[in-house]
Amino acid sequence: MPNGRWRASWNREVTRIRLSDGVMEDLDRIAAWLRYHEVENAETRADEIVSALDILAANPLIGRPVHQDKRELVIGRGSRGYLALYRYAAIADTVVVLAIRAQREGGYARDE
Repeated sequence: MPNGRWRASWNREVTRIRLSDGVMEDLDRIAAWLRYHEVENAETRADEIVSALDILAANPLIGRPVHQDKRELVIGRGSRGYLALYRYAAIADTVVVLAIRAQREGGYARDE
């Protein structure tokens, strides 16, 4: 039987993930671009982006640090690569996803 230290880590609560208001607009923009360029399964690809954010529930500091107290999660690569800009509030154990963009885009649609 594992010792108490291991049991405690198994029972750890997961970090909450919230999407800021503009993230849905970002996903709509990405899906529209994919549809315009006749990429198969555009909505499925947008769903895959959202699913990739689940890693933040277990590892909120996995993203690379960027300016101020923000981080970026790299999702996929190449033509299927995206970046999620987020902030982790340790005191509330909450990740707030601020924006999502394609890696090939020149910046985020909004200043976050």
